[in-house]
Amino acid sequence: MSDYQNSLESKLWAIADELRGNMDANEFKNYMLGFIFYRYLSEKLEIHLNEELKYDEITFNGAYEDEDLKSELEKEGIEALGYFIEPKLLFSSIIEKCKLEEFVLDDLSKALKEISNSSMNHESQDDFINLFEDVDLNSSKLGRSVKDKNKLISKILLNLNDIDFELDNDESDILGDAYEYLISQFASSAGKKAGEFYTPQQVSKILAKIVTLGKTRLKNVYDPTCGSGSLLLRVSKEAEVGDFYGQELNQTTYNLARMNMILHGVKYGDFDIKQGDSLEYPMHIDKKFEAIVANPPFSAKWSSDKEFLDDERFSAYGKLAPKSKADYAFVQHMIYHLDENGTMAVVLPHGVLFRGAAEGKIRRYLIEEKNYLDAVIGLPANLFYGTSIPTCILVFKKCRTSDDDILFIDASKYFEKAKNQNVLRDEDIERIVSTYSERKEVEKFSHCASMDEIEENDFNLNIPRYVDTFEEEEPIDLDEVCDELEKIAKEMEDVDREIKKYCDELGIRAPIF
Repeated sequence: MSDYQNSLESKLWAIADELRGNMDANEFKNYMLGFIFYRYLSEKLEIHLNEELKYDEITFNGAYEDEDLKSELEKEGIEALGYFIEPKLLFSSIIEKCKLEEFVLDDLSKALKEISNSSMNHESQDDFINLFEDVDLNSSKLGRSVKDKNKLISKILLNLNDIDFELDNDESDILGDAYEYLISQFASSAGKKAGEFYTPQQVSKILAKIVTLGKTRLKNVYDPTCGSGSLLLRVSKEAEVGDFYGQELNQTTYNLARMNMILHGVKYGDFDIKQGDSLEYPMHIDKKFEAIVANPPFSAKWSSDKEFLDDERFSAYGKLAPKSKADYAFVQHMIYHLDENGTMAVVLPHGVLFRGAAEGKIRRYLIEEKNYLDAVIGLPANLFYGTSIPTCILVFKKCRTSDDDILFIDASKYFEKAKNQNVLRDEDIERIVSTYSERKEVEKFSHCASMDEIEENDFNLNIPRYVDTFEEEEPIDLDEVCDELEKIAKEMEDVDREIKKYCDELGIRAPIF
C-alpha cells in the first residue's frame, strides 16, 4: 500500500471520527460516504468535460453559459458517465459557499437530486436513481436548528475538500480502496448491524481466490446478498471481470453497493445491482454465472412457501429449507444460477454441515445425486461483525475435476487475536487456498474424504469426522505426581502449625481440620 493511500485512509477516518457527534457509526456512514461520492462524481464530471472541451480552449463552467452547448454537455455527461450536474451545483461551487459561511443545504439537496434525476429514462437510470435518499439533510441528528445543520454539513464538506483525491491522475482505484477501508471501519464500529453490509476482507479474499483459481478473466460474477458490494469487487482484484451482478435486500446498503461499484471505476453498464429479496423476488432469474460468491445472513428466516416446490430453483430437491433457517435456500438459489463451468463459494454457519430433516435431505441430494460439493472449509470463530460463531465455506462446482471425493479443511486454529475479533493473516489465507488448489492431505489440517466415507457418516459433514485435530497429551509420570502431592501435604502441615501457634498466643481455637 502506498504512502498516499495510507494517508488518504487515515485522513478520511479522522474526519468521520471527529464529526460523528451524536450519531452511531451506522447512521453517520450514510453522510460521510455519500458526500465523498458526491465529490467524486462532481470532479469526475468536471475532469471529463474539461478534457472534451480542451481543444475549444474553454472549460465546462464557461461552456455551460452558452445556451447552444448546454444540451450537448448534458448529453455527453450522461452517455459517458451516466449522470450530469450543472456547474453551480458541483462540489467545487458548494465549497465556495461553505468558505463564505453561506447557507448550502438547499443547493446541496438540489445537487444530490440532480444526479439521480439526470439519469431518468437513460440506460444508467437503475444505477443512479434514488442513490442519495439516505443522506437526509433535514435529520435532527445533524443539529437542533437549520443553522446548526448547515454548520456541521459545511464543516464535513470543507474537511473533505482539504484532501486531494488525485482523480486527474487516474487514481480512482486508490480512492475506491480508501472508500472500502472506510466501509470496513464503519462496520467495525457498527456492531451487529455491520453484518448487513460488510464481509471481513480476509474472508472475501479467500472466496475470491477460490472462484478465480486457474482463470485470469471471468465472464461475470454474482452475489445474491451483495451488501456493500465488497465481495464482488474483491473478485475483480483476482481476475478481470466482465460484468458484476448482485441483489441486496436493505435499501440503504443497496445504495452503498452502487456507490462502491462506481467509485471503484466500474462503469454503469458493467454492473447490475438490484434491490429486493433474492429468494422471494429474484431479479436475475434468467442469468447463469461463471463465479458466485456470498455471505448470506446466517440462519435467516424466509417464507418457505409450498409454492416454491414448483420453482425451478427448488423443485428437484423435493424439500424446502425450514422457515427458521434459509441457509440451504440460498445454496439452492445459487446452484440454480451457477454456470456449468463456474465455481461457487459461500460462507455459512456450521449447522449446515450436520442439521437433519429437510436440510439433511437437501445436503444429501447435492452430494449423492448431483455431486456438486467440492470442498468444506472450517474457519475460526469470531471473524465476523456482530456474531462470534464459527463458520465454514462451502465450495460447489457443477463440473468437478476431482469428483470422487470432497476436500475437508480445518482452518479453525489458524488466526491472530485482535482487540474485538479474530483476524486471518496472509499466511492463513495462503494455507487455505493452496491446500484447496492442490487438494493436499495435511495432517490435522485437511483430508480428501471418499464418497464411501461420506456415506458411512450418513452425509453428515461435521469437519471433526474427517479431519482429526486431536492432540495427544504428554504421558503422565505417576511417581512425579505422588512426589508433588506429598510436597504439598508437607507444606500444608507447616502452615497449620504456624496458624495454631498464633491462635494459641491469642487464646482462641485454631481453625485446623
